[in-house]
Amino acid sequence: MRVISKARLREFWEVPGHGPAAGPLRAWYTHVNRRTVSWQLWGEVKADFGSASIVGNCIVFNIGGNQYRLVTRVLFSSQKVFVLKVMTHAEYHKDTWKDECGCFEPPPPKTAARRRGTKGGQSDGSRGGFRAQGQGP
Repeated sequence: MRVISKARLREFWEVPGHGPAAGPLRAWYTHVNRRTVSWQLWGEVKADFGSASIVGNCIVFNIGGNQYRLVTRVLFSSQKVFVLKVMTHAEYHKDTWKDECGCFEPPPPKTAARRRGTKGGQSDGSRGGFRAQGQGP
């Protein structure tokens, strides 16, 4: 799987008082971001993380012995895990995060480039690299 992004995890553990979350969040990231982890189904996530829950279209992980919650969106088809929010157990129970994370919103529509099956949105077969202004193909 590919976790997007570690920076959001780091931002959380760098907040004063959240330092103890660093170890468990790093361990979660290291495990999930491995090339050998390639979840295809919810059951595979649940097998790796027995305390994980589905909330709408999000997957919530209990981190650090139930002290923290990590809200993610897992796209099985593209093998990506988007980190939406990290919070304390107390913040989680306020329930404001559900609207903030969009867990009950439909997924965003696919872009035209992705529907056509082109890479990088280039329909001419190019790889979309840098081209100086005024230069031809």
